[in-house]
Amino acid sequence: MKKNDWKDRLGVMYSTNPDFQYNTGDEPEEDTLAKEKQLLRISLDKRNRGGKMVTLVTGFRGTTDDLEALGKWLKTKCGVGGSAKEGEIIVQGDLRQKVLELLQKDGYVKARII
Repeated sequence: MKKNDWKDRLGVMYSTNPDFQYNTGDEPEEDTLAKEKQLLRISLDKRNRGGKMVTLVTGFRGTTDDLEALGKWLKTKCGVGGSAKEGEIIVQGDLRQKVLELLQKDGYVKARII
């Protein structure tokens, strides 16, 4: 099915060119790097969180679906909540060492604690 939503074309003038393609400004996502090539950094963060500590996993290179899947897997293994968005995974609590061990067992050999 052809994607033809009028909201995507707001602000675009009419074109008589039959091969005209609307440019929506969306950039394609980059492919996910292999686990061995990922440079993941694990850190502790308490800024702008009301004094609560969270473990941040940054440096993931890949699609948002793979990022969310890794975040869900980490949260499940740690038994806590969190989120995965904008290239970083947030795990509630100070679980840096446990997250590092889980990632290394899963094949992320370049993961390190900062």
